[in-house]
Parts: sequence; C-alpha cells; structure tokens
Amino acid sequence: MLRELVYHYGYLAIFIGTFLEGETILALGGFAAHQGLLQLHLVMLSAFCGSLLGDQLFFFIGRIYGNRILKKWPSWVAKKNRFDRFFKKYETPSILIFRFLYGLRNIAPFAIGMSSVSTPKFVLLNVMGAFIWAIGLGYLGYVFGDGIELFMDTVKHFQLFVFIGIALLLLAYSLWRTFRNR
Repeated sequence: MLRELVYHYGYLAIFIGTFLEGETILALGGFAAHQGLLQLHLVMLSAFCGSLLGDQLFFFIGRIYGNRILKKWPSWVAKKNRFDRFFKKYETPSILIFRFLYGLRNIAPFAIGMSSVSTPKFVLLNVMGAFIWAIGLGYLGYVFGDGIELFMDTVKHFQLFVFIGIALLLLAYSLWRTFRNR
C-alpha cells in the first residue's frame, strides 16, 4: 500500500514538500529512488521545480507585501535582520546558498524580495541555487539509501509502521516549525 502511494504521488509530494520547505522530503525522495519506487532524475526535477517556485513566490511576496507582513508577524523581524546582516556582506553567494542554511530557507527569499536586488538577478541565481540543491540533496538521499536499506532489512516486518512513523514525525516537526515561526 505504501509503495503504491509513493509510486503514484511521490513526485507530487516532493514538489509540494520542497515548495514549502524541502530538505527532508527531498532526501526521502532520493531514498525512494534508491528503492526503485521513483526515478532519481524525476525526484530531482520535482524538487527543483518546487523549490524554485516556492522561493520565487516568497521573493515576490517580500517585494510586494514585505513591510505589511512584518507588522503582522513580528517574530520574522529577528530572522530577517539576521539574514540582512549576512546579506549585505555576501549578496550573490547568499542568493545561491540560502536554501542550504537551516532556519533561513523561507525567510531568505522574502527578505531578499524586500532588498534592492533586481528581479532578474534573483531569478538567475535562484535557478542556479535550486539546481545545485536539488541535485545535491537528491543524490545524497539516494547514496544514503544503502545505509538505510541495511537498517530496513532488520526491520522489514515493521516497514510500513516505520515509514508511517517517520512521515508523522516529519509532518509534526514541519508543523511545529511553521507555527513556531509565526
């Protein structure tokens, strides 16, 4: 049953997961590719598209509604200010690597949208960064599939429960982070 769900909805789940946050779902997608449930290049493509579109959306939200949103969610101000200090020193590298910086993935494109960076520059660097991120993390999930596979052989009888447990923990963690950030 789980295999059918991953087979039928895996790419969509990766797209949605990477649109919203992404690291864990992409690594799991790489593992699913290692298991033969998904194709690695399509996992990476789904992650690239989800990440790119999500970051573009947050960029434009920051560009258009940034100040209004910061008034409603003051907890974002500290994260935005922390990112701004780093961003002033390293503008171009910041755009390329923000998705690799834990805790700044969602706020960074929003903050960059509020900056003076031109839209074409952000789009170009965002495409490059999303490409590197999707390939790198997707491949890591695939490679680490060997180690995970050894572990799974020992708990094969409980595989469905393990996957459901992992998925629920990841969902709970994502929800906790989302609500904590608000």
